[in-house]
Amino acid sequence: MSSTADKVKGLANEAAGNVKQGLGKATGNEKLQAEGKAQEVKGEGQQLKGDAKQAVNDTADAIKGKH
Repeated sequence: MSSTADKVKGLANEAAGNVKQGLGKATGNEKLQAEGKAQEVKGEGQQLKGDAKQAVNDTADAIKGKH
């Protein structure tokens, strides 16, 4: 998966997690709140993975450009 795809999936999971948390708080559903938090954290991790892939690609491109 590309760095962009990881970032997009991460943003989507983070947003969905935030919605679940909000619904859970509004309805008093602790399970839904916990699921939302877990999904939000997963999304944050996916975004970090995408950032790391991008950094590796940028570094590789910079090295190639120097030779």
